[in-house]
Amino acid sequence: MLQWEKSRATRKRVEKQNITLSIPKDVLREAKHFAVDRGISLSGFLVEALEERVKRLSEMRRAAERQRTLMRRGLRLGTKGMVRWTREDLHIR
Repeated sequence: MLQWEKSRATRKRVEKQNITLSIPKDVLREAKHFAVDRGISLSGFLVEALEERVKRLSEMRRAAERQRTLMRRGLRLGTKGMVRWTREDLHIR
């Protein structure tokens, strides 16, 4: 189903799909209250919550990939790949 969705001063066409959820009653009750407090529908509230969660997880995934890339590439320590000290040199007391 395609619908028009108003998103902060811009309109965009968004494809939507209906789903069925099983949500604990107490959580659903609280979610309804939060939606009413914000002046939006429960559906809108859930969409916002999911968008926020997906965005956060996507950012975490990108950050993890950047870290893996750094680990594979290694850091420039000014040694040009040659270790010029021994364990004993590092532990002299």
